[in-house]
Amino acid sequence: MTQLDFTGPLQVLGRMPASEVCVIARTLDPVGTDGALTVLPTHDINTAPDLDLICVPGGFGIASVAKSQISIEFIRRQALHARYVTSVCTGALILGAAGLLRGKKATTHWAYHDLLPLFGAEPVKARVVRDGNVFTGGGVTAGIDFALTILAEVAGPDLAKTVQLGLEYNPAPPFNSGHPDIADPVALEAANRRYAPALAETRAAFENWSDPRNSGTKWDRK
Repeated sequence: MTQLDFTGPLQVLGRMPASEVCVIARTLDPVGTDGALTVLPTHDINTAPDLDLICVPGGFGIASVAKSQISIEFIRRQALHARYVTSVCTGALILGAAGLLRGKKATTHWAYHDLLPLFGAEPVKARVVRDGNVFTGGGVTAGIDFALTILAEVAGPDLAKTVQLGLEYNPAPPFNSGHPDIADPVALEAANRRYAPALAETRAAFENWSDPRNSGTKWDRK
């Protein structure tokens, strides 16, 4: 997964009062990231408690997650009772594969926006999108905005503002290049080249997608 997709929201949501954070994976084996960090799950999908809030991070590994019936069914099952169903970056595509974005407005990383309609979702260009109890965050750094939005929803804006201040989250990037609508054409071309292989793999993983609640859907049972 993309390290900041996970650690950005965790840094914020870990300050939720009277709460417990669970890090859940298919197994208890360490989970690699696109950086030097390795994440140790606290639960596997068989021992995870019922969640009040489920958050699915993204990253180049989602193509394999999309093919895992066990993972998709776990997310769909948790969403039945979760108060909030959320994602960051390309984690939205996993919510989609679980049938949770149909008829919903949603966002994801800009390079993957055109995949959202595959799941019956309406793509929205925004860093955070809410539709009912479904919250989706845009790419990578948007996970911090997303988490502050959730924190304000659950624990109130005063606490969210205090956490933002404590994190000194006051973005002032050195370049005006954080979105394709404003990025330098050279930077945009380079970014598109970088994402092309992973985007092709992800598109292939989802191109024959159908709602997992319908019969005839084929998944790898792992």
